[in-house]
Amino acid sequence: MTEKSGLTYAEAGVDIDAGNALVDRIKPEAARTKRPGVMSGLGGFGALFDLKAAGYDDPVLVAATDGVGTKLKIAIDTGNVDTIGIDLVAMCVNDLVCQGAEPLFFLDYFATGKLEVDSAARIVSGIAEGCARSGCALIGGETAEMPGMYAAGDFDLAGFAVGAMERGAALPEGVAEGDVLLGLASDGVHSNGYSLVRRVVERSGLGWGDASPFGDGTLGEALLAPTRLYVKPVLAAVRAGGVHALAHITGGGLTENLPRVLPEGLGARIDLGAWPLPPVFGWLAGQGGLAQDELLKTFNAGIGMVVVVSADRADALAALLADEGETVHRLGTVVAGQGVSYDGTLA
Repeated sequence: MTEKSGLTYAEAGVDIDAGNALVDRIKPEAARTKRPGVMSGLGGFGALFDLKAAGYDDPVLVAATDGVGTKLKIAIDTGNVDTIGIDLVAMCVNDLVCQGAEPLFFLDYFATGKLEVDSAARIVSGIAEGCARSGCALIGGETAEMPGMYAAGDFDLAGFAVGAMERGAALPEGVAEGDVLLGLASDGVHSNGYSLVRRVVERSGLGWGDASPFGDGTLGEALLAPTRLYVKPVLAAVRAGGVHALAHITGGGLTENLPRVLPEGLGARIDLGAWPLPPVFGWLAGQGGLAQDELLKTFNAGIGMVVVVSADRADALAALLADEGETVHRLGTVVAGQGVSYDGTLA
């Protein structure tokens, strides 16, 4: 009887040495995100964070988790994975800040069929960049190599952000009829609606490497523009006083996301002529035959965050946000009723 040779984990498709090499590669990236409160580096079984050292007296923790969605497919198909990590961080911390919390630390989950160290390191570098821009420490994560679960070259990403605020500082709070809606411009499609985006691109007959019909570079590059990070400007506005609510405009657009921060009996009235529709959305609407209502409840339509402020603070807060680098549009007001109503048309 012939004796069978013993198998190894590597022969089963999992390369532990590659995983260790990736950890070594990304340690400097994580180190550049260090902030007050961080107590440990990468490599342990858990990550420690000291809330007292971060400056909090009576903190309430706030947590958020998200992914990047099918925007990942464009990154995979083009091989351009350098900024997809920024998207991952933004989708988590932009949600978290809407509760009034400061993002403190971030953990990522990266799963793939076969670990390619160079590609994975580029992805994590993007995550670290997003954390650095948000004042958020990358203190841990997980890399899972799962042969047979993913097609060649495919991967998935998830992120987990934890923040804090002093007790009693939670948003939304004090939203009232007459409050002003300040819209902060987006940097394109961000990270929502890409299942529809990819269908529109397929209908257009264009490839990812073709020239973008609505901007510079290739179509793939234009559609991979990373999600804008609103954390630092928005926190500056919150600390200045007069902010009653924040709404991150993601899947569901203005139509679905703004009502989430409005109390019972109040709605929003928005002037669609208050801001210019970015060319990418005009192209998507034209190629896909999208009705205005469909565009407004699928995409951000050029507004990535709405800041609900008291009327007497609107001008001052708009100026502050502009000084912080945001493009600010006065969209409309909070009104009696429910949901979002629109005046005019997108143009």
